Amino acid sequence: MIHFPAQRRGPLSALSLRLAAALALVCTVVGVVYLDRAGYRDVNEDGLTLLDCFYYAVVSLSTTGYGDITPASQSARLINVLFVTPARVLFLIILVGTTLEVLTEQYRTGRRLSRWGRTVKDHVIICGYGTKGRSAISALLENGMDKSRIVVVERSGAAIRQATSAGLVTVEGSATRSAVLNEAHVRTAKAVIIATDSDDASVLVALTVRQLTAGQVRIIAAVREAENAPLLKQSGAHHVIVSSATAGRLLGLSTSAPPLIDVVEDLLTPGQGMALAMRSAERAEVGRSPRELDTLVIALVRRGKVVTLSDQAGAVVETGDMLVYVRDDRPQAATTP
Repeated sequence: MIHFPAQRRGPLSALSLRLAAALALVCTVVGVVYLDRAGYRDVNEDGLTLLDCFYYAVVSLSTTGYGDITPASQSARLINVLFVTPARVLFLIILVGTTLEVLTEQYRTGRRLSRWGRTVKDHVIICGYGTKGRSAISALLENGMDKSRIVVVERSGAAIRQATSAGLVTVEGSATRSAVLNEAHVRTAKAVIIATDSDDASVLVALTVRQLTAGQVRIIAAVREAENAPLLKQSGAHHVIVSSATAGRLLGLSTSAPPLIDVVEDLLTPGQGMALAMRSAERAEVGRSPRELDTLVIALVRRGKVVTLSDQAGAVVETGDMLVYVRDDRPQAATTP
């Protein structure tokens, strides 16, 4: 099942508000009738009790009108003309409006689903909306990707509600199932990021994605244990990030070289000062050494492979190279007139 970000109050919320309004209207009519109960006549000729007033209000507002309780005095009839009859019309508007609200919301959701299915392309699928999945989405958004091009696949209802509240399209179900990935339009996706809670699930998701896309969609996966990384690559993942090994290395650096942790944290935290970025080499930069450029280049990406500056191939920028550089990520200071 596909869930879209909420654009307005949901049908259940609208139904609750309308039900509360209908009950308030009934209680108001009951109060008015009860205050003027002496002006009403019932078939038993024994006067109206509070329960009789509720009964009269309900059958009158619902237009049932059995006629066993009728306004007899002039004041009671005047109240029926000026108050009960308009209340009856308002009550019907509330009931019909609730039905129309639900039907309209269903129609609108169907139209959104149909339109989204026709236009979704070159999007990124995030399998898992845990800590890793949310961090990956934050990085994508920081690099300028629109939320409409991100699709979350998640089983947990609570995680789905969090993702939709964040303005993301979600697909409910397990990413190991072909039907769920097809709902996310995996064949037209740009990349699939696997951020599940277990390495076993990550391997199954990678196999499923590779089977559905024939290896045409880039797969990036995270695993807990380094020993599972080769298995995940054999399953079809193009890039594998070992979370436990990375965390362990950072812990080691925090002891042997504490300042390096501050540098890494600065690079990974948006808005702190430095950030890694990548751009195409400009024409004026081709043929020059990366070290001579105004941009602080730390590596080149040439024909899909990373070339370090220490390599002989990285001594000169070539046409088509991508520059990996460190950019200033600090918030721009407000300019004073």
